[in-house]
Amino acid sequence: MQKVKWITILAMWLTAGNLLAQAGRQVVDTKDVAPLDAQQEKHALQALLRIAEKEIIPAVEAMPADKFGFAPTDGEFKGVRTFGQIVKHLSATNYILAAAALGEQPPADAGDELGPETVRTKAEILNYLNGSFAQLYRATETIGQMIPSVNASPISPLKQGEITRSALIVESLMHAYDHYGQMVEYLRMNGVVPPASRP
Repeated sequence: MQKVKWITILAMWLTAGNLLAQAGRQVVDTKDVAPLDAQQEKHALQALLRIAEKEIIPAVEAMPADKFGFAPTDGEFKGVRTFGQIVKHLSATNYILAAAALGEQPPADAGDELGPETVRTKAEILNYLNGSFAQLYRATETIGQMIPSVNASPISPLKQGEITRSALIVESLMHAYDHYGQMVEYLRMNGVVPPASRP
């Protein structure tokens, strides 16, 4: 959990740096803080994506295929998503936010962040998840470019004029780690130690 906290802090720092740079503001004391250039920002976000990918994908792989329909029933869990639905939702959100960062329309089959109805098995869900990370990497490649223009996303709290590619990617990382926490809990409830927690 400490790693997640630091990833979130770094992601917010990158977003803040990008917003300041895009607004054309100068840091008063430039001897202490240098503005991020687009290449540094791109590489930093790609590094964070790799960390997320290396924790989330193995966690999904670790859950037995017959447990993808698992959702807790004890306690206050009425109406929560199953494990498979969480992964599809995380993936659909990645696709939607990556599309906005790329100036594209979101995939029609992403639905209302639910993912395609046809994606059902463990193998199909893993393939969908891997594809969503590939789209986020593709979006990071356009950081620092003016074309294509960035689209506002209906699922993002950011509005046109304040939205940036970096902010959309950071948003996807924050969202992914929120659901990674759920996945870890579901794994442990099924007797599976998450790969990131193994010695």
